[in-house]
Amino acid sequence: MRVLGSSVLVMEFFVMGFAILLAQDESSMAITYGIVVALLALLAPGTLKKQWGWIFSSILQLFIIAYAVVVPSMLFIGLLFAGLWVAAIVIGRKGEAVRAAFLAQDRVAGES
Repeated sequence: MRVLGSSVLVMEFFVMGFAILLAQDESSMAITYGIVVALLALLAPGTLKKQWGWIFSSILQLFIIAYAVVVPSMLFIGLLFAGLWVAAIVIGRKGEAVRAAFLAQDRVAGES
């Protein structure tokens, strides 16, 4: 689950970097906001080991979508990445459940 979530967050870092380039004619506050959100997206994968990291990263999705105020195309891209974030959570949980069942089955077979 962490691998998928980390992949989404790192790609969001790059997308925010490009969005900052598009916003270069905007106010310095908008550029600063973009830089802070991009850096948070880069640092967030390190927090995914804890439950609060997933919550923090989910809230970060909202801040990325909010950057659409500065760069309107970020609305579509932010919603796309939010969907990928939800997919990473759902598919990651299913993958972990399958892995746990496989390990339990392997453990039972090893005891026989």
